[in-house]
Amino acid sequence: MNRVTIQPELLRWACERSGLDGADLTHRFPQLPDWESGTTQPTLKQLESFAKATYTPVGYLFLPEPPVENVPIPDFRAAANQRISHPSPDLLDTIYVCQQRQEWFRDYARVMGEQPLPFVGSARVEDEVVSTAARIRSELGFDLDARRQMPTWTDALRHFIEQADGLGILVMCNGVVHNNNYRHLDPQEFRGFAMADDIAPLVFINGADTKAGQMFTLAHELAHIWLGQSALSDSQASALPDEKVERWCNEVAAELLVPIELMRRDYNPTAELQEEANRLARRFKVSTLVILRRILDVGGISREDFWNAYDAEVARLRAIPRSSGGNFYLTQAARVSKRFAAALVSSTLEGQTRYTDAFRMLGFSKLSTFKELGRTLGVGIT
Repeated sequence: MNRVTIQPELLRWACERSGLDGADLTHRFPQLPDWESGTTQPTLKQLESFAKATYTPVGYLFLPEPPVENVPIPDFRAAANQRISHPSPDLLDTIYVCQQRQEWFRDYARVMGEQPLPFVGSARVEDEVVSTAARIRSELGFDLDARRQMPTWTDALRHFIEQADGLGILVMCNGVVHNNNYRHLDPQEFRGFAMADDIAPLVFINGADTKAGQMFTLAHELAHIWLGQSALSDSQASALPDEKVERWCNEVAAELLVPIELMRRDYNPTAELQEEANRLARRFKVSTLVILRRILDVGGISREDFWNAYDAEVARLRAIPRSSGGNFYLTQAARVSKRFAAALVSSTLEGQTRYTDAFRMLGFSKLSTFKELGRTLGVGIT
């Protein structure tokens, strides 16, 4: 039986990198302690199984020492004012597949004769927040009066995503890696990222976050697209970042969703805080978290009262049971962007893209699933 020579520290690195429970891995691979001690070595088949289980590229395990993995886009996340190190394989794999999708769509769009999008990179961090948010709102067709007529702010979020996607931005919202429901993305690690490009700008929203969080994340990442800057973010309505770009993007996001002048006009300082937050959330069709932030911005509450109310509201929202089910194909389109999915299906049916490449970027392998996705998107399939 052929065995392969592996440095024990690489096995330990892969276990730690995966974030999986060590006891579970040892149960699955009883010889793992012996491999780590160097007493024995795994076979190639065992090593491949171990790599798959720990979400590690198998080639990494043949290196002389553990590699240093960096997030491939600018990292604006912060915890205790320090950059977060050691990105998880879930985060890295999500960014990598989005890079592949963006590269494919950029080439497709160029072949189709699409022109650069003028709004990408049209803003500067020195620009005034209110006027910048107004420009973004105008480009999106973000009609505040129309939003007020929507049944819920969840409907408003869905429409918000459609507006951005319709403008040419690939908006992808997913709570797992690809379609692997065993690999859940952690909102505590990241809430979203933007990948700026004048042909194929892309925004990813962590779908494992609350709907309230997703709305603010989308607005925040759109501000990055208007700056023309890629970024990995931990955007929250409550945050007042020290970093200049993140602070500006947060301010633009809040202004985009709830214009400060309208807030000053509509806010009733004599009302009970929770009731007023609920009323304004229904009026503006945003989450109560965004409203609490705007009440702070207009001087309606102290910083201490804001944090107490915000933390309590986060806890309440997280306790609400998540809805499940729904149309698989509509969910799949939302995970990869309707614009991207329709283009990929069309290109594949026309013979310009291989089915294997399409399946890899979509995250499934059945032809019947692919065809049904096309039908759902209105792409001609007989």
